[in-house]
Amino acid sequence: MTLACIGLGANLGDAAQTLRDAFQALAALPHTTLRARSQLYSTPAWGNRDQPPFVNAAAVLDTALAAPVLLDALLAIERDFGRVREPGLHWGPRTLDLDVLLYGEEVIDLPQLKVPHPYLHQRAFALLPLAEIAGEALIPGHGRVRNAAMQVEACGIAPIGG
Repeated sequence: MTLACIGLGANLGDAAQTLRDAFQALAALPHTTLRARSQLYSTPAWGNRDQPPFVNAAAVLDTALAAPVLLDALLAIERDFGRVREPGLHWGPRTLDLDVLLYGEEVIDLPQLKVPHPYLHQRAFALLPLAEIAGEALIPGHGRVRNAAMQVEACGIAPIGG
């Protein structure tokens, strides 16, 4: 079993409810246990700022799924929630975004999957929720999640509970 850290985000529809439902979908994955989930955070749009604010969160899974299989399962959950990935469109609005942030302490460099997530150590919207539930997790090449979270600006990110 491997501890995998997942970032969740949404900014279309009832984003907070979408993330609560997504936690349940993560808990239902085969050979996987939801170990922890963060509270929800309100986050200003990042990258493309001409869109609604996001709701972000993080989850820790204990999984027997190999990282690429886990990614495929996350993409299927996204599709179940109405996500359509448009080639070439980065940082746009989305019904649900699920990212593998960490997969144990492994470094994975596949065309479809980079772990640790390449920008995790720079993104407060991912680090703050993750630090809440996995502060001691190691970001290979960058140190502990908690330390990385202390070095980024919160930029208007605020906990909103549930």
